[in-house]
Amino acid sequence: MATGVLPLLLGKATRAANYLQDTDKEYNAEFKLGYCTDTQDSTGKTLNKSDIKVTGEQIEDILTDFRGNILQTPPMYSAVQINGQRLYTLARKGIEVEREKRPVTVYKLLLNKFDKNTQSGELTIRCSKGTYIRTICADIGEKLGCFGVMTSLRRTFAAGFSLTDAVTLKEAEELSDKDILKNRVYPTENLFSAFGAVKVSPAQSTRFKNGGGLSLERVSALPKNIFDGMIFRVKSSQGEFLGLGTVDFEKAELKVLRLFCD
Repeated sequence: MATGVLPLLLGKATRAANYLQDTDKEYNAEFKLGYCTDTQDSTGKTLNKSDIKVTGEQIEDILTDFRGNILQTPPMYSAVQINGQRLYTLARKGIEVEREKRPVTVYKLLLNKFDKNTQSGELTIRCSKGTYIRTICADIGEKLGCFGVMTSLRRTFAAGFSLTDAVTLKEAEELSDKDILKNRVYPTENLFSAFGAVKVSPAQSTRFKNGGGLSLERVSALPKNIFDGMIFRVKSSQGEFLGLGTVDFEKAELKVLRLFCD
């Protein structure tokens, strides 16, 4: 049902876990119209069916409603908590509760293919954190008046990594047997390639590694158009990745956001 990119953090890289939760993701999702389930995917219990048939053009016409900033109701089979209880726990007991709609952003939503005979197709979706892809499939079916479910999900991009960066479990086992799996482990710095990098002097490196902020006036590598809260990769003059620094105008310094050095 679900395959694709899954970043694994090892050693010091585990310190980056909290920062990866906010990253965008991209998926290829297969769907089928004509019925709905309690889980919004094809593994769930069928709740309703429809004989209405639609065309690819009809789907294209309503996709605009699901692009950009939208509101989405979390499915009952999800890890969202209400009054201290996970929704999936309540759902397994046959209990359904009211859920508030949540804002999410869909940056890209494309219909890759659609077979009008089987009423099944595939979507490409790039979205913000917290977006439920199966809910998009179900909502599209509801919008068309014919119901819909997700039938498979493949994450093609996450935390800056794509399928070309990944290895399958089988490949990982084979590399491990040859004792070369470590060759496919990326440096922690790769997680933050979206941020600009600044090199600092040996004295500044020592101060930063000890948790001290660096005077903005003395960090010569900073660009001119910085803004408060801007994040940078901080590197030693030898190129060692020290950690993340963030601009603090109030203190006029590049303060430590997170260290990843020894």
